[in-house]
Amino acid sequence: MLQETVITKAVVESFTAKFINHIENEVVIVGAGPSGLVLGYYLSKAGIKTAIYEKKLSPGGGIWGGGMMMNQVILQDSSKSIAEEFSIRLTPYKDEYYYVDAVEMSAKLIAKAIDAGCAIFNTVEIEDVVVKDNRVGGVVINWTPVKMTNLHVDPLMIKSNYVVDSTGHPSAVVSLLSKRGMIAQPKGEAPMFCDDGERMTVENTKEVYPGLYVTGMAACGYFGSPRMGPIFGGMLLSGKKAAEEIINKLRK
Repeated sequence: MLQETVITKAVVESFTAKFINHIENEVVIVGAGPSGLVLGYYLSKAGIKTAIYEKKLSPGGGIWGGGMMMNQVILQDSSKSIAEEFSIRLTPYKDEYYYVDAVEMSAKLIAKAIDAGCAIFNTVEIEDVVVKDNRVGGVVINWTPVKMTNLHVDPLMIKSNYVVDSTGHPSAVVSLLSKRGMIAQPKGEAPMFCDDGERMTVENTKEVYPGLYVTGMAACGYFGSPRMGPIFGGMLLSGKKAAEEIINKLRK
């Protein structure tokens, strides 16, 4: 006979074990959008202890809705090899374009990251960062419903060697430092220009403060590069670039 209390204990015990295991990490990624998921996959595949914290209920960022709720997204040749590594089905469209089912892409990015060993904690929001000796060394977390309802509940702290702002358009993590005058204010995204936007997303994927990286649309928002709409190749390439740099630094 199924017992309600056994079910409850299983949920609480298994989640608590996962949570405790990730109080200390090598890398914390804030935001489970495409760049964050790709980053989490490559880091975890390389044996880097990684956790992603996503404030929404569903990981996947802006992929799910496709273009204006038509759930297809576009990739280009430069990101084809990454998509294939994630077993995302690509349908050619004209010269250098591929269209992809947005739901499939979201699901496979999430599944591959988890399969590689990356822990994803949804409905968790970053309230602040930990800074010691002028270096980011972790994040301060709380439940998203606590933030939404303005409850006065103290947060908890998570340690990491690197923190990555993959929060998308808000550039939420770098904003925590910029409002204190520790780094420059985010410039905000420039008007749409797909070609420059895709290229500069990757170029602007970098460490912006000791221990703090930006990827994807957070890099666009911080450095002021153009937005690009429902084309996601730059997001995938951004996540892979950040992974390669962080792995190199951690494994020196």
